[in-house]
Amino acid sequence: MPRNTNLKKTSPFRYGIGMFGTSMPVNMFKSFAAIFYVDMLGLDMKKYSLVLFIYTFVDAIDNPVYGYLSDRTRTKWGRRRPWLIIGAPLLVLCFILFYSVPAFIESEKGMLFIYMLLMYILTGTLDSLVNANYGALFPELFKSDEERAATNGIRQICQLLAMVISIVLTPLIAEAIGYRLTALIYGILAIAVMIYCFTGCHENMNYEELEKPKLLESIIALAKNPHFWIFGFTGAFYSAAFALISQALPFYVKYTLGLGGSSTTIMLGIVFGVALIGILVWSTAAKKLPVMKIWRTGFIVMAVGFVPLYFANTLPVAAVIAAVMGFGIAACLTTMDCIGAKIIDDDFQRNGVKREGIINSLIGVMNRLNGLFTSLAFYIVSECFGFVSGEETGTNPALASKVLLCVFPFVAMVLASIISFFLKLPERNKNEIETVTENAIENVTENE
Repeated sequence: MPRNTNLKKTSPFRYGIGMFGTSMPVNMFKSFAAIFYVDMLGLDMKKYSLVLFIYTFVDAIDNPVYGYLSDRTRTKWGRRRPWLIIGAPLLVLCFILFYSVPAFIESEKGMLFIYMLLMYILTGTLDSLVNANYGALFPELFKSDEERAATNGIRQICQLLAMVISIVLTPLIAEAIGYRLTALIYGILAIAVMIYCFTGCHENMNYEELEKPKLLESIIALAKNPHFWIFGFTGAFYSAAFALISQALPFYVKYTLGLGGSSTTIMLGIVFGVALIGILVWSTAAKKLPVMKIWRTGFIVMAVGFVPLYFANTLPVAAVIAAVMGFGIAACLTTMDCIGAKIIDDDFQRNGVKREGIINSLIGVMNRLNGLFTSLAFYIVSECFGFVSGEETGTNPALASKVLLCVFPFVAMVLASIISFFLKLPERNKNEIETVTENAIENVTENE
């Protein structure tokens, strides 16, 4: 029989605010890696694309391993919390080192490439470790669609607030105090929030009674699940577009619009400001509208927005278009994790095995396939326009930046929109899931 019948409820706010902490390092890490290493330190753009390419394969390996280890962990502190408490400080440390390049390495381009590759892999893999476990808690702690939509609304608002600081304000802050000190301040803030969140998440210790999932068996089960593939590829193309927005916008503002870092802050501020309001709107709408419909609407709005953005040549015009796209981004952020939780619920209903960590990690692998797309985008732009670095910008840096920001993300979002219509998930209510959980625990207890 289950050991604990009086489960302590986790506060949606305490869980949700963790997204602020996990987002702070990774947003600055990925959004400004290109402008820092390529434009400021002079690393060849093709070598930068090679780093993204290599890390994509590293990430494809580490994610399922972290999820597998997490699902099989059995401690008095739970399955996820030990990994979170250990992983968070290491993530912050590597993030700080990523933007703290020693002077003797800066002057040697070969060493700079090796340093970036090493620190990119370390920071990225620790981010995977933390998010595999943090994300796995979501479907376990919150069961119904309404509860998940409300909690995820808090979580995504916290993520956007983190984006406002770590993406929108970073150009201004880094210009004033440098990237190294900026990363140090962000890291300290992030670790404080993460520890507050992780120590307040109360895992269901009844799940300790369940069968430990097997890695190969889980991978085969997911490989046979069409829902996983459809959702995975949709998320991968969306993630590619989102990654290119944050990475290419500083180039677009500088070379296409001919403006400074403050204009990048304005553009990003508008996108995330509207997205923040949009999350409140979409979270309310999710009480009446299916989350799948909101999800697809977001993709379509984003895809359409890239078309006029390509032809924009002034900051006010670009800002208006960005505002509309921010509303579409909000729809995606509000619903993406809720749909991922549905896929986890459906797998448990089918197989009776709790493997949130493995599934969440493999979904993460699919999302991180965006590295192939983004590395290809940077490589093609460099090859076609001769853009090597901030020291050698090629024949037409304005058009190169426009293609990088508008054309490649547009293609990605069109593909995401089309693929999303093939996902048809059965409706599961909270009572059905809890019944299956109780039966699975009882079966394991009887077998023992």
